[in-house]
Amino acid sequence: MVFDLEMIKSVYASMPSRIEAARKAVNKPLTLAEKILYSHLVEGNASKAYERGKSYVDFNPDRVAMQDATAQMALLQFMQAGRPKVAVPSTVHCDHLITAKVGAEKDLATANTESKEVFDFLASVSNKYGIGFWRPGAGIIHQVVLENYAFPGGMMIGTDSHTVNAGGLGMLAIGVGGADACDVMAGLPWELKFPKLIGIKLTGKLNGWTAPKDVILKVAGILTVKGGTGAIVEYFGEGATSMSCTGKGTICNMGAEIGATTSTFGYDESMERYLRSTGRNEVADLANGIKAHLTGDPEVYANPEAYFDQVIEINLSELTPHLNGPFTPDLATPVAEMKEAAAKNGWPLKVEWGLIGSCTNSSYEDLSRAASIARQAIEKGLSTKAEFGINPGSEQVRFTADRDGLLKTFTDLNASIFTNACGPCIGMWDRVGAEKAEKNTIVHSFNRNFAKRADGNPNTYAFVASPEMVAAIAIAGDLSFNPITDTLTNNKGEQVKLDPPMGDELPTKGFAVEDAGFIAPALDGSKVQVAVSPTSDRLQLLDPFAAWEGTDLKGLKLLIKAKGKCTTDHISMAGPWLKYRGHLDNISNNMLIGAVNYFNEKTDSVKNQLTGEYQSVPKVQRAYKAQGIGSIVVGDENYGEGSSREHAAMEPRHLGVRAVLVKSFARIHETNLKKQGMLGLTFADKADYDKFLEDDTIDIIGLTAFAPNTPLTLILNHKDGSSDSILVNHTYNEQQIEWFKAGGALNIIRAQVGA
Repeated sequence: MVFDLEMIKSVYASMPSRIEAARKAVNKPLTLAEKILYSHLVEGNASKAYERGKSYVDFNPDRVAMQDATAQMALLQFMQAGRPKVAVPSTVHCDHLITAKVGAEKDLATANTESKEVFDFLASVSNKYGIGFWRPGAGIIHQVVLENYAFPGGMMIGTDSHTVNAGGLGMLAIGVGGADACDVMAGLPWELKFPKLIGIKLTGKLNGWTAPKDVILKVAGILTVKGGTGAIVEYFGEGATSMSCTGKGTICNMGAEIGATTSTFGYDESMERYLRSTGRNEVADLANGIKAHLTGDPEVYANPEAYFDQVIEINLSELTPHLNGPFTPDLATPVAEMKEAAAKNGWPLKVEWGLIGSCTNSSYEDLSRAASIARQAIEKGLSTKAEFGINPGSEQVRFTADRDGLLKTFTDLNASIFTNACGPCIGMWDRVGAEKAEKNTIVHSFNRNFAKRADGNPNTYAFVASPEMVAAIAIAGDLSFNPITDTLTNNKGEQVKLDPPMGDELPTKGFAVEDAGFIAPALDGSKVQVAVSPTSDRLQLLDPFAAWEGTDLKGLKLLIKAKGKCTTDHISMAGPWLKYRGHLDNISNNMLIGAVNYFNEKTDSVKNQLTGEYQSVPKVQRAYKAQGIGSIVVGDENYGEGSSREHAAMEPRHLGVRAVLVKSFARIHETNLKKQGMLGLTFADKADYDKFLEDDTIDIIGLTAFAPNTPLTLILNHKDGSSDSILVNHTYNEQQIEWFKAGGALNIIRAQVGA
């Protein structure tokens, strides 16, 4: 089945003329990223060149994708918008609310019982508003999108930071919050600051134990978790065309871990092969018809320094396998150096679990290459020293892998096959013994490894690797094991060596599936009823946020001064909290409980200025809200990195936080704050972070003249009667200032519909 064929035809029909207009406006050859950006302008043909990193630009994305955890809030907002149907093709994918515990069959049945209310809500909303629905067990959103919806040269947004996975099929796919998705589904333009461009030239060819995953692990080590912020990463060169489409997807997927707006590759034969193998011959034929427009201009790749803001070159022939971690995905260590690094840092060498899957590495090729290692282990008399778990990426991948014997190979090696879902990657893992909080090591092929992310244990040291390396280390049970050089002792006492992985880019017999799990919406959803119980603890209809009072904000309490890394996991944890993603008040009880308080080095312990007691962050904020007192959150660098979850912005908004002031923001989180009518501010002088004291009361001055490029003033009123005045910057444009004044962007949409 080919989805959205007429839409794709329309996009391709307009691309050549739009790209030609853009080339004239920019007056130079274009990168692939520029071609896609300029061909999706709301204005149509470009009339001017936009300034990278500065110009706010309106785009018309081709489609929207939502996963079940974020779709709840996105669709609750869309229901408020007053539109009868989505304006662009949109889908919901149920992949986050399934706990990995026993195995696929039992775990899925449990999820369908425990989250029935949420799944029924999402199915009914999808049916009513013309949204495609992928039921629980159908697969992980990004793998399903790659198999069914992604197309070269397209632009999509998704309510998950790893939407960027679709760059593996030549798209610009960008993670956003639910409010942005709501805008696009309502038929409104989508705003983005025109990105800077990072070009990564790949030479040579992967070989031996080195996998596409190692490319992005290396890049993360180079650029760090914030090096790609505000930029699109474009890969090119002979090394790029030599890799599979799903391998490219893995690289793009983890681009979220360097803060990149998105990542992409030019259209090539691997993408054509993937399109045809997944039943989309028509799309491949259309792409072939305009393939010159689906990659960067030759002049760009011949002289990249003249067209990209930054250029990095990696020789794949010389690249070696990496392990990244623990606790951050950019701490890159070559496998050959892990023994020394672990000893130096005190990382536990014994590996308790090896986990393969997540949206990053759950394709047929990934399972095929990992299964080749498992097969060798069985043939050579080895068994796993660590426990071993597999999450296939989709029902199509699972069914095909099962048909071809890959899953049996894993189970013969005593692996657990979990549901086609995110599972441990998003913290949905009921891991035996995690509650003991013991220091231990796990290795996985996921994308993120923040503290407590997989199993809730702050002392789990999680390392990121390719699926084949995860398989090898699970067999060895040793973090320092290097399969390129090391041997293992088999059941006969012999020393044996694992050969490099082998696998199929695509199944030789083709993909197969009996029931992919897709449910099409009603042609006319006007009669469909969406019911939300007023007593539900899982779902809650939204009330509009209040508009700005029209005055400067005075008497704000300092809620927390967060120290160090503060990701969206710290601001709004996943794991057991995922079940409350559709109930804003309930999930607000996890607000900032993972953030470290600068003043006492503790998490979820801040001073209540009304009583002098130390209490949990949400409890203190609810006390302020009950008294009609606003507050401010102060943070460090790259605040809000990680998942796109807008709950990290909506929870503070709901509980009465008025402003978030940090040294720097991650892109999606800053946008989410703006969309919800919050003030997202940055220090003009980062040293002013040190001026905030625990008992401060803060005034924000200048809001009555709030304007683009004009700093605001904060007065820090200290307990001893003294005060400090500091300047703070912001990136609000005229439209975003209107969001603030209205109390949120959704209030403006609602007013437009009602007018």
